[in-house]
Amino acid sequence: MSPALPRPLRRTGAMAAKEALHIARDPRSLYLALGMPVVMLLLFGYGVSFDIDHIALAVVDQDRTEESRTLVDAFTAASEFSPHAARDVEDAQTLLRRGKVLAALVIPKGYQQRLADGTRADAQLLVDGADGVVANTVLSKSEAIARAQTLRLAARAGLAGAPPLSVKVWTRFNPAGRSALFLVPGLAAYLLAIAAVLLTALTIAGEWERGSMEQLFASPVGRLEVVVGKLVPYLVLGMIQLLLVLAVGASVFDVPMRGSLPLLFAFGFVFLVGMLGQGLLVSVVTRDQLVATQAGTLSALLPSLLLSGMLFPIENMPWILQWLSRVIPARYLVQGLRGILLKGSGWAELWPDLAAMSAFAVFVVAVSTARFRRRLA
Repeated sequence: MSPALPRPLRRTGAMAAKEALHIARDPRSLYLALGMPVVMLLLFGYGVSFDIDHIALAVVDQDRTEESRTLVDAFTAASEFSPHAARDVEDAQTLLRRGKVLAALVIPKGYQQRLADGTRADAQLLVDGADGVVANTVLSKSEAIARAQTLRLAARAGLAGAPPLSVKVWTRFNPAGRSALFLVPGLAAYLLAIAAVLLTALTIAGEWERGSMEQLFASPVGRLEVVVGKLVPYLVLGMIQLLLVLAVGASVFDVPMRGSLPLLFAFGFVFLVGMLGQGLLVSVVTRDQLVATQAGTLSALLPSLLLSGMLFPIENMPWILQWLSRVIPARYLVQGLRGILLKGSGWAELWPDLAAMSAFAVFVVAVSTARFRRRLA
């Protein structure tokens, strides 16, 4: 016969089994943990995109020659620009003001003649700069096309000698610049934070409201056993959620897996422990589901969305927000997931992020356990 488990482990297991039954009997919790992440991942993945294709381009061809048509074709051949005919410059500016186009290409009269004479031929590009990100993307694409056209014209003019400096650009980790590959790791961290903090905070705060904590306090179960027993089922549920989000990301958005799977699980495990401990602390302090929802949103969800680097580079934030982001666990999970999934980074590169999340997890679980006193007031 196998030796019996120690009493603390048996009590912890009983608490975990009880909490697992509560989760299984509450379809809302299961949807919040497993259904909502998939829905949000699909919405964010398809709805939030920084990819800019088929840019509406007004074309004012005042030269109407073979060379001017060649320049227009260079812009529209790769389907990055969608041409819209404009009568003149005023018409093109009207389209820009109305938001019908994002840029306007103006080719003046005499364009082909200047090229034939060997003099500089100018073409004008007007760009809508209301959205700086879009404007920079339009400018970078236009500059690449202009450089290619310049090389073509130089080669045709007999100036095809090797340039003194040749620069070849190789974009690593996300060559196509797809925003889904950038967003999915950040979404995984955000969705884990939602499930971990809100599920734990709402469930345990609900027990305070229903008075079931009084029965729990009458039992011989210790504080640490209660905390661990309540967190373990949500930890298992969170790991399943992580696998589900990454599986959907890989199958729908072609997110690669270039790094270590055990390292990825370690990041997810430590992050979930910290977030579950934070949710427990919120429930212990508030003891009210409505207040717990508000406190969880302010303390975990908004920081995980805005200060983790999920959407905006941390380096571009004011210094005070950069400093504040150092205590946001989602920052380190986002960096870790992007490193593991996209770059193939290993322990040597990512151990500082894992250490920071581990310190947060130990701290918040210790504080929440200390605050979980065996009294009702």
